[in-house]
Amino acid sequence: MDQNKFLSTGRRVVTREAQALHLLSSALDDSFGQAVEMMLGATGRVIVSGMGKSGHIARKIAATFASTGTPAHFVHPAEASHGDLGMMAQGDVALVLSNSGETAELADLVAYTRRFGISLIGIASRRESTLLTQCDVCLVLPPADEACEQGIVPTTSTSMSLALGDAMAIAMMEHREFTPEHFRQFHPGGKLGARLSKAADLMHTDLPLVSPDTDMGEALLVMSQKGFGVLGVQDETGLIGVVTDGDLRRNMDGLLERTAREVMTAEPTTIGPDALAESAVAVMNERRITSLFVVDPESSRNAVGILHVHDCLRAGIG
Repeated sequence: MDQNKFLSTGRRVVTREAQALHLLSSALDDSFGQAVEMMLGATGRVIVSGMGKSGHIARKIAATFASTGTPAHFVHPAEASHGDLGMMAQGDVALVLSNSGETAELADLVAYTRRFGISLIGIASRRESTLLTQCDVCLVLPPADEACEQGIVPTTSTSMSLALGDAMAIAMMEHREFTPEHFRQFHPGGKLGARLSKAADLMHTDLPLVSPDTDMGEALLVMSQKGFGVLGVQDETGLIGVVTDGDLRRNMDGLLERTAREVMTAEPTTIGPDALAESAVAVMNERRITSLFVVDPESSRNAVGILHVHDCLRAGIG
């Protein structure tokens, strides 16, 4: 096998699709803004549809919309003709993909939108196509060769449609000021959900805390029982210090005759309950510590939890 030929083909395909995306960027006009505005104004959902390869792209676009704050779902055009048209209603906006704009299976779905006043956005490569002549807003893909030399395999065209869907999703996401906290509500599982976990989601609330005047004999018992390898020192003003293994080693002479205040490290590094756990890991790595107390700024800086690096690692953060 000629691996150099494979490499050459791969580079040609990627370059051709990249050039097409550049063309798409230059071709965007007011219709893009109109389409985004129409979807933002929907009182219902965005219904995304397409047949064949366009259908696969439509599914992904619908999923991206839904996960970034725009209620959306995919409707298969063939299934729509057999009952799934009932999944569409006034107040919805339909986004329909077809490279040629002449896909026969889309006819019933397009007709339904026209009959019941459902706004229709079309994505196709021919402005004079049946689909785009029926649409309220037309997004025309610029002329670009498919990636295969025969020009018959949907490649470049589907890449442009996918990029266009992503562009619309991000435009709506930014308009809605969609935050990582909002994003996590739709992605609670997996690596992404873990990365967006807050300190409050992973922290322990059975805290190793003593008062400043606690003698170190008693403080060591609390520190050992809780098993975090660290001890918090808290008074009426909040968390004022921590006792770590390093503090114990530095104060080994006469340790049991001392108080927690005398041994502790004052003004410890803390984190708020709403901080991302990923940020907590970064702080622990930077300070070379294994635990962080979680302090509620609304309650006189009282410690409300403790986060251990092992908790973060178990959750997939690190």
